[in-house]
Amino acid sequence: MRAIRYYGPADIRLDEVPEPTPGEGQVKIKVAWCGICGSDLHSWHEILPVSPTTTQPHPVTHETLPVVMGHEFSGTVVELGPGVDPAGVAVGEHVVVEPILSCMQASCPFCSAGARNLCRNLTFIGIGGLGGGLSEYICVERRLVFPLPPKVPLDVGAMMEPLSIAWHAVKRSNFKAGDSVLILGAGPIGLLTLRVVHALGATWIGVSEPALKRRELALQNGATAVFDPTSRAVDLVAETLNATSQRGADVVFDCAGNQRTLDTAFVAVRPRGSIMNIAVWGTRPSLDIGSLTAKEVSLSSVLGCDRVHAEMLDAVADGRFPVDGLESLVTRRIPLEDLVEKGIKALLHETDKHVKILVYPDLKPTASGAKM
Repeated sequence: MRAIRYYGPADIRLDEVPEPTPGEGQVKIKVAWCGICGSDLHSWHEILPVSPTTTQPHPVTHETLPVVMGHEFSGTVVELGPGVDPAGVAVGEHVVVEPILSCMQASCPFCSAGARNLCRNLTFIGIGGLGGGLSEYICVERRLVFPLPPKVPLDVGAMMEPLSIAWHAVKRSNFKAGDSVLILGAGPIGLLTLRVVHALGATWIGVSEPALKRRELALQNGATAVFDPTSRAVDLVAETLNATSQRGADVVFDCAGNQRTLDTAFVAVRPRGSIMNIAVWGTRPSLDIGSLTAKEVSLSSVLGCDRVHAEMLDAVADGRFPVDGLESLVTRRIPLEDLVEKGIKALLHETDKHVKILVYPDLKPTASGAKM
């Protein structure tokens, strides 16, 4: 079968690899769509800490580079391995996957305490090995496979993994219905965080984003106000204070991950408010602890998510995340062979045009959406 494999920085290839066969407790999935994640963009520049190398296998997957890429994917079950109960997931069913891989050892203080995403040996399907969504087929442990709500098309299904990260971040942020929220950065995670706080009852949602298209999408997806942080005419902090009776935002989500956004968060958050970092940082920031102390602000962060898919998918099934809103974030659909030029490079260099790019491994994309 065809699969995209990662060999190292700036070395991503479309290869022919053996089609997998499901083992004990596994489900074989024909991949329909796979999203390009921010981590895929980071890996274009450098090998991620959760990835193996050409000489050092990953301790969980025992694989070395190259590995098949892709962890934001949806597809159709085509075969059940030995020991899989068909009552839980059936052949022909549309599914999504929680891609977190951890050691799952009783001796691990994190896996045993219900925090697999904090395991010291954490990795992900499509980054650490065990196949990936940028391929025609993948075999996955049954416990990581979740049925897609019936009214959700497969292309939107590929966005359930990043939506789970936003869901996890909001749940851990001290956010509650009625709060005011400021979101810094309107990439895919920022826009999905917007969708979550909107669904959960935020009263005011400000979004700061330099790219015009992403600001427009933020307004379409529930933002109260949008701001261009590069404009000298915009005072983001003053606008936030004016919108919140001079208190500041109850919760600030940093989805951009740079010194400027972090500094802005300290000033724009209300006293005893919360700052939640969702971004992956490429540099080590300077932390103004005095600003945090003066306001008694809570600063926290998240790493992916852990076991939130079931709850999140229930919310999707209940209609709290309209499909058309999620689908509006998809700005391009491409085949495997265009991954680098029209996918990764487009997202790196054309942020004013693209938000979420989906890839279809099949020669004929299925279940919603013409080629774009």
